[in-house]
Amino acid sequence: MGKIVLYLAMSVDGYIADEQGGVGWLGGDGSEPDAPGSYPAFYETVDTIVMGWTTYRQIVTELSPDSWPYEGRPCYVVTHRQEEDQEGICFWNGELTALADKLKAEREGNIWICGGASVAGQLLKEGRIDKLWLSVIPTVLGKGVRLYPELGPELPLKLVGTEHYNGIVDLVYEKR
Repeated sequence: MGKIVLYLAMSVDGYIADEQGGVGWLGGDGSEPDAPGSYPAFYETVDTIVMGWTTYRQIVTELSPDSWPYEGRPCYVVTHRQEEDQEGICFWNGELTALADKLKAEREGNIWICGGASVAGQLLKEGRIDKLWLSVIPTVLGKGVRLYPELGPELPLKLVGTEHYNGIVDLVYEKR
């Protein structure tokens, strides 16, 4: 059985994108510019990727327009749009919790919730996130897209890991 992992970067004040939806601020402080960070090791544990439409569009139009960065791993894009599936990419317009439950039952590795705020918020609210892996970027944005715009009931967590590199602090939590 897989684990649903929310692995995201956020500003010190809890934003995952600036007011225009940009993520150009995601670098560290320059103190260790060659540090690989936690992403390469985390990505090796990923079996399946889930993201929202906005994250998908940002990847294919801005961040990696010439090549799909998740080649070889199944990806589900949660959307209300009617899109044709592509090789390795399934456009899901059903219930998000049904998708999470299906993937958790079918997969062995981590199911990475890679964005965005709506998908993360819905799954957190419904108690479907098994692990939160948050990379806190040394930047205060003041405004933008909040990671947790609204949450439901309290979600008690247990700190299971920390790491720091290039001014970035990773906080890894599991549900208690």
